[in-house]
Amino acid sequence: MTAALLHMALRVEQDIFVVRQRGREVAAAVGLEHQDQVRIATALSEVARDLLRGTGGADVIFAVVTTADGRSHLRVDLVPVAPLPDGRYEPQSGAVARLVDTLSVVAGTEDTVVRMSRRVPLTAQTLTPERLAELRATLERTAPGTAEEELATQNAQLVTALDEVRSQRDELARLNEELEQTNQGVMALYHQLTDELEETNRGVVALYAELDEKSAQLRAASESKSRFLANVSHELRAPVTAVIGLARLLADSASDPLTAEQARQVGLIRSSASDLLALVNELLDLAKAESGRIEPNWAEVDLRALFGQLRGTLRAVRTEDEVELVVEDPPAPASLRSDEVLLAQVLRNLLHNGLKFTASGEVRLRAERRDGHWWLSVSDTGPGIAPELHERIFEEFYQVPGATRVNGTGLGLPYARRLVTLLGGTLELTSEPGRGSTFTVSLPVGGA
Repeated sequence: MTAALLHMALRVEQDIFVVRQRGREVAAAVGLEHQDQVRIATALSEVARDLLRGTGGADVIFAVVTTADGRSHLRVDLVPVAPLPDGRYEPQSGAVARLVDTLSVVAGTEDTVVRMSRRVPLTAQTLTPERLAELRATLERTAPGTAEEELATQNAQLVTALDEVRSQRDELARLNEELEQTNQGVMALYHQLTDELEETNRGVVALYAELDEKSAQLRAASESKSRFLANVSHELRAPVTAVIGLARLLADSASDPLTAEQARQVGLIRSSASDLLALVNELLDLAKAESGRIEPNWAEVDLRALFGQLRGTLRAVRTEDEVELVVEDPPAPASLRSDEVLLAQVLRNLLHNGLKFTASGEVRLRAERRDGHWWLSVSDTGPGIAPELHERIFEEFYQVPGATRVNGTGLGLPYARRLVTLLGGTLELTSEPGRGSTFTVSLPVGGA
């Protein structure tokens, strides 16, 4: 919507002052702020001077335009009395375009118009049709002042502007001084932080060097421990095996008969030697795993055949009639790339543990394939393990407190986890007291 407010003619030099004055009055009437009033009046006087010299004058039309979004704009159209050269207009001062929101040349069917506009602030009074009619009547009744009055007003505005510029210059100088002081503080803080960072870096470097040294010592200690376990285990196997053989010979029916007490003590010797041999073998296996001397023999493993072998061999170790061993057949295709011997050793260890520590119920082995992995789980209905002990049972020689019903060395699970890691998988435990335990081996189908 466009509503015209004032129409006037620009024909002589005197009219430039009038156009400037009326522009300021119209800007004040529609609600533009003081600075915007000065800007649009200054821009209008510059354009009016250019058109008066270039085309001999123009008709000046002040109007208020309301756009679709409800915003109001003060628009000034200057219609030259003679055509613009080449239909174009460039202000003599390049600063004119920066004083208004828009400055353009609009070519119509009859006339070419030089148009400028400035947005009316949202805080201004709403420009309803009644309000615009009131402003139009007021502007028509108001007589323009003389050139001297306009010049005096312009000088007053110039003095005010210069005073504002001086105030802004003083404020800028103060801000620059504060900024310089801030920069000095920032630089001092930067140097302090740099020194502290360098000192911290030196400490970190020293700490890393110490950690490297400790790591080397730890590796050396681990290697020494592995060598010690391997050597001691190897040296102990022969005498322990000899003790078992001698005990077997003493108890043999072909030998001289033993009294009942002698037979009992020979049985204890043989049982203790067998337990010691089991411990020696587990220590030797653990030492091999830690020293990296176990190399997987990668091949395609048929899980159905492996599960069948475990089902047959482990039935003989069951000691409780109330415990049932359940080995489910894996779903087809039941194959993966792994080391059959090492994998069988892991599953046999887990099943044997389940059978040892389960008084009633079942021990179940099952397999599931998903997400490119085989998930082999051994679950039992045993006493269960508290959550805070889930990781501790994978420590060497650790046994769950109270689990004294069966003998054990505490080396089977650490060895099983090392073998699973060697095969490129993981071994995790899910268990709660009184709700049994589930050990899950996860292995990639294609191997590590």
